[in-house]
Amino acid sequence: MRIGFVGTGAITEAMVAGIAGSALIVAEIIVSPRNTDIAARLASRFPSVRIATNNQEVVDAADLLFLAIRPQIAEEVIRDLAFRKRQRMVSVVAAIDRTRLLTWIREDVELTQAIPLPFVAECEGVTAIFPPNADIAAIFDALGSAVECETKDEYDLLAAASALMGTYFGILDRATGWLEERGMARAKARAYLAPLFSSLAQKAARADQTALDALRREFSTPGGLNEQVFEDFDRDGGSRALTDALDRVLDRVRGQNADGVSRLP
Repeated sequence: MRIGFVGTGAITEAMVAGIAGSALIVAEIIVSPRNTDIAARLASRFPSVRIATNNQEVVDAADLLFLAIRPQIAEEVIRDLAFRKRQRMVSVVAAIDRTRLLTWIREDVELTQAIPLPFVAECEGVTAIFPPNADIAAIFDALGSAVECETKDEYDLLAAASALMGTYFGILDRATGWLEERGMARAKARAYLAPLFSSLAQKAARADQTALDALRREFSTPGGLNEQVFEDFDRDGGSRALTDALDRVLDRVRGQNADGVSRLP
């Protein structure tokens, strides 16, 4: 299988690294030359990577084509390319829905959308895809795991939830700063909190048949300190602020403002 990437940004770099380090059998990975630094770095790291002379060469050579273009230039780039009938394609272009992409592609292709995260570089990422496609899911399973969305609404919801990554690190940073302000070395505070957060995430992933609220109660002694922190957080508006922020992100993902006018973020 030959895999091509139109667009050579951070997500392409992460995916190429993950593919090269996975059990996938790939004869060649063809990348576009747009970002010369990333393209050159990938070609030097991985013998299977070849830099194409232009985007059309990537399209023509690929058995499976990834569109990894910035949304601001996606229409211009895609409309300038000629695709094959029934060509297998995956779009990782943010904020552009499948219907609009197909309008720009102007060919009867097999198009899947995906939300790969940077962790695919270590084959640890979870990736949402839409519509369900066993072959594409198998590729992302090799890069961590895949969640196949049955509907566009499911896909949009997971796209919105993906925006929690910065908040996760923000909370970790705030807690680390709190410890530092009270006299602890920042490196020591981080050395404690980062593995703690990681262990909690692993517990949630392993105990996938246990309700998350049940896990919260399991880790919160009645009248204890963990219960106190969550109750203070919830009472002081933390939960509401979180869901309100996710609602606003979902509006952006769906490309609508309060008046229902389609827009790009």
